[in-house]
Amino acid sequence: MSYKDLPRQSVLNDRHLALGSKLDAEWNGMPIPQSYNTDRYEETTVVRSRAGLFDVSGLQMVNVEGPDAESVLNAMLTSDVSKLKPGQSAISNIVDENGSLIDDVLVYRDGPQKFRVSHGGGSLEEVLPEFTEGRNVEAAKDNDVHILSLQGPLALDILKPHTSFDLTRMKYFEHARTTLFGKDVSIGRGGYSAERGYEVFCSSQDAVALWDAIMEAGKPFGIIAASWDCLDIVRVEGGLLFFPFDMPKPDTTPWEVGADWTVDLSKPDFCGKAALQAKKGKERFSQVGLEILHDDAVVPGSKIFKDGREVGTVNSTTFSRHLMKSLGLAHLPRELAALGTEVEIQHDGGKLTANVVRTPFYDPMRLRTHPPDERSA
Repeated sequence: MSYKDLPRQSVLNDRHLALGSKLDAEWNGMPIPQSYNTDRYEETTVVRSRAGLFDVSGLQMVNVEGPDAESVLNAMLTSDVSKLKPGQSAISNIVDENGSLIDDVLVYRDGPQKFRVSHGGGSLEEVLPEFTEGRNVEAAKDNDVHILSLQGPLALDILKPHTSFDLTRMKYFEHARTTLFGKDVSIGRGGYSAERGYEVFCSSQDAVALWDAIMEAGKPFGIIAASWDCLDIVRVEGGLLFFPFDMPKPDTTPWEVGADWTVDLSKPDFCGKAALQAKKGKERFSQVGLEILHDDAVVPGSKIFKDGREVGTVNSTTFSRHLMKSLGLAHLPRELAALGTEVEIQHDGGKLTANVVRTPFYDPMRLRTHPPDERSA
């Protein structure tokens, strides 16, 4: 099947093809540039030292607006969106009545009654009608929006001269409507790289012009177009989970993946609240990071053993040339989750030694994304 047969298309396809992508991978029905002609490790070096531009338009955006928008989202999500002010966003989750994760989302509050919800491959759009039925709210998928993600320590320097908004005032998980290179956009501070970054939400008609303008403005700073291979490296280095790959068991709870901070049990009833209350403290496993004694990435899904007994799985993996380590994000029984615990990983018919370590692997204090001068006292 050709990438042209997929139901969703990025208007940036020609740019990706020119960079060497075969567009032979897809996400959410949209072709994605899994790789370019450039080396993914070189791309990673540039993202860590300068800036890389990613096309993440494969994300799915849903607009939720109306007098009941806040109450609808609060009934569906694990976090309390009433705490968000216009111009703020937050990571949240959706669980079913059993407290099992069925999607993770990023919710943006644009106004008192206006929200955008970004999600990947989960069930948001399947369950949303259950919450909007009979309510004074409109929910509609935005198939026109394109998302350009500029990630790296020089991202601010590249963008700030070309927007009417003072980006130096924008903190992590804040966003604003503004113009960029004369085009109407929404810019949010965030991303999936564990670096300072900005995500530019624009219409399809402006996406090519904005991509070209950002790449041109970034030339003096050493910008590079970055592939999804690079994105996977930097997100694993940053200890950032990817639904559903890091939640392979269909009945995984937020407690079991370290997402406690997305759950607000103090707010009024929401879907799965009773189940989450009952399962809190009864976690079957913990989310851990592993350093693996190997010179390459192990295969995701590799089994983990302790004293000859199978005890878990490695869910996301990469070899970090930046850190010179083979890394894994894994699930282990709680009694094996202590830092320093040694386990074995089954790989290519043999066994590899691995140790539980602190995450994120890169920038463990998250100083790149949350500088000390921006943190609350």
